[in-house]
Amino acid sequence: MKKILKIAAALLFCVLSTGTATAQTAKEENMTDNQKILIAYYSWGGNTRQVAQAIQSEIGGDLFEIIPVNAYPEEYRATTTQAKKEINEGYRPALKSLPDNINEYDVVFIGSPNWWGTIAPAVSSFLEQAGLNGKTVIPFITHGGGRAQNTVKDMTSQCTSCQVKGDEAWIGYGNETDGLSEWLKKTGYKAE
Repeated sequence: MKKILKIAAALLFCVLSTGTATAQTAKEENMTDNQKILIAYYSWGGNTRQVAQAIQSEIGGDLFEIIPVNAYPEEYRATTTQAKKEINEGYRPALKSLPDNINEYDVVFIGSPNWWGTIAPAVSSFLEQAGLNGKTVIPFITHGGGRAQNTVKDMTSQCTSCQVKGDEAWIGYGNETDGLSEWLKKTGYKAE
């Protein structure tokens, strides 16, 4: 009888241990459920905006468009010329606004086009002014053929007080969103 009780106790311990491990794993997998998400982006031609909207439709969160006080020219060549000059000079344009409630967010997806191998100057201004201390930042980059180049590295170096998950960055051609759902699952912000 003692032997049967010992076996039953061992089986009960195994079942309870497995249940605890499963509950702990489920809790860890759902840690992102309670996090408030902001999707901030700068978009000159609309590509980065479309990706930001696609991210929001997949995971929710709040959108915030980064808008410089002085808009870039509508003509592409004039914009690229101005952007190159600003990047070379380290210029940070004034922004129309910043999120009023940035402290409420835990995670900030930040989108930028690849301009001359780095992030747009307006995104640099946002990183300096938004108060992202302690926040998790996940970059998403749009490009016209240059891929990531230094965009993620530069975002990481400019956002010293936050945790940039550069290894999880989205790099998409134009407004491409193929594979976006899978990428969001890998970041942990979309359910499997």
